[in-house]
Amino acid sequence: MASRIRLTMVTFIGEYLSKLDDKGRLVFPAAFRAALPEGSDTRFVVKKDLFSPCLEMYTLEEWEKQSAKVTEKLDLTFNPKHAIFWREYTRDRDIVEPDAKFGRISIRRSLLDAISADKEVVFSGNDFKIEIWAKEHYENSRLSNDEFVALAESLSQK
Repeated sequence: MASRIRLTMVTFIGEYLSKLDDKGRLVFPAAFRAALPEGSDTRFVVKKDLFSPCLEMYTLEEWEKQSAKVTEKLDLTFNPKHAIFWREYTRDRDIVEPDAKFGRISIRRSLLDAISADKEVVFSGNDFKIEIWAKEHYENSRLSNDEFVALAESLSQK
């Protein structure tokens, strides 16, 4: 097996529509593939978002960073609530990798069902991660400008 180069600060920007094919595969956006350094590890961890009806997709290196941040706040040895949270947090995640020829990825049907994705999805670049949304949910998730401004103001008061 060829050695894998570790990624350093990959940034995903943009929104891209993709259709599920008859085998449940999605074409991973070429712009996101291009953001990965040549020869780098192209595996991603995909899991259901905790708060929204979407999937989160992290490079394997970014997943390790995010997991470390979460586990730093937990006592997995002596706090049963923390152990239960961690178990649920890490449940139902997959490793996917775009195929070299067409850039397609296969996401387990149960994960796609969890976000009601059956025809079209939106890949949304959120800098260090990618969100995958059923097209209808993505369109309905947008805040109005007034809601966004109010949220920004409330966050700035911390």
